[in-house]
Amino acid sequence: TLQPSKMKLSTTFSIAMMGTAAAFAPVSNKQASTAMKMSFAEELPGALAPVGFFDPLGFAEKADENTMKRYREAELTHGRVSMLAVVGFLVGEKVEGSSFLFDASVSGPAITHLSQVPTGFWVMLVIAIGAAEQKRAEVGWVEPENTPVAQPGLLRSEYYPGDLGFDPLGLRPEDPEELEIMQTKELQNGRLAMLAAAGFLAQELVDGKGIIEHLQV
Repeated sequence: TLQPSKMKLSTTFSIAMMGTAAAFAPVSNKQASTAMKMSFAEELPGALAPVGFFDPLGFAEKADENTMKRYREAELTHGRVSMLAVVGFLVGEKVEGSSFLFDASVSGPAITHLSQVPTGFWVMLVIAIGAAEQKRAEVGWVEPENTPVAQPGLLRSEYYPGDLGFDPLGLRPEDPEELEIMQTKELQNGRLAMLAAAGFLAQELVDGKGIIEHLQV
């Protein structure tokens, strides 16, 4: 009777020790890696209460630091282009039919304006976009010949997404906290502009009317 009791006690003690050891065991490499990725992603500007860090599809969990930086670079670039697009929609439609816009030769909804402009404008537009993209690539990306095959699109280690050194009006704050606030504002305005530009495009495609025309109804 004593022997089985000893065996039961030994088994219980072993199970308890295994549970205790598991509690103090180091986190697996995969869990630690995921935690580090999320930590870097959550430290980026752009998260606001009450939503906080919004990533319902879990892109940040699957991305390493360089991939997260490229995601942010893409978001900022698309946001900036969308802010310009929204202004272009409204201004272009407001001045349509006037001599200010290609001698009154461009009219109608903004989505049709590019098809009406002279060929010379297209040439200048392509050159300007190409020059801007080349400058962005030179500032932010490692040269292709120096990029490992397993890391395509590698950003420079010292490059911060979106920071191209372009600040002609000297608006960049020196204080890190103020800089983060300004970066968050830019991101939020860019996100809103992406939604607005998509809405403008969809609305004009649906009924063929300009946005200004809709606003005047």
